[in-house]
Amino acid sequence: MKKFFSVLLTVLTAAVLAFSLTACEKPSEGLDYELNENQNAYYVTGLGTCADTNIVIPSEYQGLPVIGIGNRAFYGCTSLTSITIPDSVTSIGDSAFSNCPALTNVTIGNSVTSIGICAFIGCSALTNITIPDSVTSIGEGAFSHCSSLTSINIPYGVTNIADYAFENCTSLTSIYIPDSVTSIG
Repeated sequence: MKKFFSVLLTVLTAAVLAFSLTACEKPSEGLDYELNENQNAYYVTGLGTCADTNIVIPSEYQGLPVIGIGNRAFYGCTSLTSITIPDSVTSIGDSAFSNCPALTNVTIGNSVTSIGICAFIGCSALTNITIPDSVTSIGEGAFSHCSSLTSINIPYGVTNIADYAFENCTSLTSIYIPDSVTSIG
């Protein structure tokens, strides 16, 4: 009988875990989008009517891929605590998440190649960020004034780190920069 309850408990725990992981990955609804110039993909341009504090960007919108986070898309979203960016996204625009003081968790998809100017400036609660290997450039002031950021690993694919990328990151104690970086501002 003990074995039966042990198995039942294991199955129920797995089911609850699977449900909670699925629920966490549900794309946020109500975000604003804009078609790209070729009209074959979308950029997320704002919060719209979405009330989520944990934003999950979908990989598709109206049957087309979501390929970017637009300039100033989430600028000043004071209640935003986490953002998940899918693999379909290739760029994070200028000031996309600037001045989001409650932002603590950022998951960047494996296709992002550029992080824009001041993309995360002033995200004072951000403690760490994983930059995927696909990123080749980090814009000017991208993580400036992220006062809780403690460590960062720059992936091998990055060749350019612009001026002031980590300015006033007063808690930063560890940074790894590979020899692939040919330009540091």
